[in-house]
Amino acid sequence: MKNFKSIAIALVVALTTLTATAQDKKINASKSTIAWVGKKVTGQHSGTVNFKDGILKFKSGKVSGGEFNIDMTTIAVTDLKAGEGKEKLEGHLKAADFFGTDKFPAAKIAFKTIKVKSANVYTITADLTIKNVTKPVTFDLTVNKNTATTSFNIDRTKYGIEYNSGSIFDGLGDKAISDEFEVTVNLVF
Repeated sequence: MKNFKSIAIALVVALTTLTATAQDKKINASKSTIAWVGKKVTGQHSGTVNFKDGILKFKSGKVSGGEFNIDMTTIAVTDLKAGEGKEKLEGHLKAADFFGTDKFPAAKIAFKTIKVKSANVYTITADLTIKNVTKPVTFDLTVNKNTATTSFNIDRTKYGIEYNSGSIFDGLGDKAISDEFEVTVNLVF
């Protein structure tokens, strides 16, 4: 009986220590943002897409993981006004030749490796899934008290989004669209 009490106390202490050092922080999806910029020969367009949910994991105060779901049906264009091409471009981005949001309404990013770069900056390699295709992306994540930020490029052709890609199709001229688009992410938790 004495051994059982000792084991039980040791287990409680171990679980308390683990709980104190590991922490999951849910993002505030309504305050967290994803901004994007897509470039073409004749200019660029910018917009946003919303998070569904997400969690940033910490262990002993350091980032130890993360997983985020993105609602691709919310993709919006911010550099055009209603009635001046905004609705047309948003519809095209949601169509099958871009993100196909009817069939693929969500994208996902899951951290795979995390390296400490400096006191509050981490180099993250994550699996990014768009249109049911998963490819690795690498970026630096800066973490502050209740926020985290990053910016990186995504090569859309790796996810089967080839519309007007100059690297895939010849003779596009000024209709060519850059394979990469930029994303800037601000997490609030």
